[in-house]
Amino acid sequence: MTEERAQARECSDATVTRGSGIGERAEAHGRYEVECVGPDGTLKWRDTIENVVCTVGKNLALDTFLAGSGYTVTGPFMGLISATSWSAVSASDTMASHAGWLEAGAANAPTYSGTRKTAVWSAAASGSKALSTALSFSITSSATVKGAFIVFGPGAVNTIQDAGGTLWSAGTFGTGDKAVVNGDVLNVNYSAAL
Repeated sequence: MTEERAQARECSDATVTRGSGIGERAEAHGRYEVECVGPDGTLKWRDTIENVVCTVGKNLALDTFLAGSGYTVTGPFMGLISATSWSAVSASDTMASHAGWLEAGAANAPTYSGTRKTAVWSAAASGSKALSTALSFSITSSATVKGAFIVFGPGAVNTIQDAGGTLWSAGTFGTGDKAVVNGDVLNVNYSAAL
């Protein structure tokens, strides 16, 4: 007689699935793209500026995005940063207090014709907003330019060296200072992304 035996076993298995959640983070980033065209129309150089989006600019943007009512933007206006007396750009800079740099124009070389340039924007897409066309600075003196900045909001004006308004961004060239001469034109594009 054959005896069959089967061993009884019991198994249990458990799986715990936790919600992974969706994480999102918004950081403000901006980029200037600058080209210098000589008096004869030839491209002399091209460079980029990865800017510092200043704390006061972020605060004004958040206040207007999330709590604004009937808000109309003033500016934005773009200016150039002189290499004169330059030491640093900081996230804590404001238009009234930016000890590490001076605005190019009237008193600080290089000078350019007209006023700060008024930014005109294309519609935002894919979390980014860019100028609809480059802003042109017609240089009227030979000197060194360090970078660029954007000011906007209440009190902002297009007058060179005016301390009103809120500093959105400021930055310097990625490959170092750039020499310009009388007759050069700097064409500056800017885009910001969240």
